[in-house]
Amino acid sequence: MSFTTFSALSLLASLPSALAWGTLGHETVALIAQNYVSDDTASWAQGILDITNDTYLATVSTWADSYRYTSAGSFSEPYHFIDANDDPPSSCNVDYDRDCGDGGCVVSAIQNYTQVDYALRFIIHFVGDIHQPLHDEALEVGGNDIDVTWDGDDNNLHHIWDTEMPEKKVGGYTMSDAQSWAKSLSSEIDSGSYSSDKDGWLDGIDLSDPVTTAMGWATDSNAYVCSTVMPDGVSAVEKGDLDGDYYDSAIPIIELQIARAGYRLAAWLNLIATGETSLKICEMDLTVGFFCG
Repeated sequence: MSFTTFSALSLLASLPSALAWGTLGHETVALIAQNYVSDDTASWAQGILDITNDTYLATVSTWADSYRYTSAGSFSEPYHFIDANDDPPSSCNVDYDRDCGDGGCVVSAIQNYTQVDYALRFIIHFVGDIHQPLHDEALEVGGNDIDVTWDGDDNNLHHIWDTEMPEKKVGGYTMSDAQSWAKSLSSEIDSGSYSSDKDGWLDGIDLSDPVTTAMGWATDSNAYVCSTVMPDGVSAVEKGDLDGDYYDSAIPIIELQIARAGYRLAAWLNLIATGETSLKICEMDLTVGFFCG
């Protein structure tokens, strides 16, 4: 696919689709990444995307979901997940040789599209996808076939992790909602509850070995299938309304994974563009507010 052809496909971004993490989650991941990428990386990305506004990564963060539902992009459908054939809640694990099918998976996609600049839209999206625990799980099609109740209505487990719980936490799903959530989570990364852990989030990151890097991220995410998503098995989440105690236990993990995804995405883009992670430091200043530099 030529760069010109790929750029033209961005016109498909307005098509409706089912989004992993939902629009809110993907935009928030991208906005967090924007806070931490270097100035050189920002210029590099804006040049590729031909977007120079203050939401340049977030604007294209859901493009890959729209593209997958077109005839031209149907090949990319397996790239949004890796189906761990494990045994939750007894055992959670991801194995690349076992779980990445012949059509590819999110790990192989991160490897392949890291190597081509015009695939930036894919990378922005797939790094978000791999941090949603049910995108790293095969059981019941990643929870899509697990019927649950949310706020009195019928739903499925995958969808409430993608959309319902993040939107309940933030109170909406607009770009301004994503900007507010990204600001809050970035503050936690730099001086709040994540500040002592953020360096560890980049352990093992290696541009020369995208598969090992992405498998580390997938393994982190998949572990939450046993500990948080279905700690008592499928039957337990099928009972009662999950808009209560279940939400209370899940939302801290959702916020953590969104924060990790944004921080790791920034480091990965910096590596691609400059060869160094070189993440910015963000802080709160009483005169100018939250800023990164």
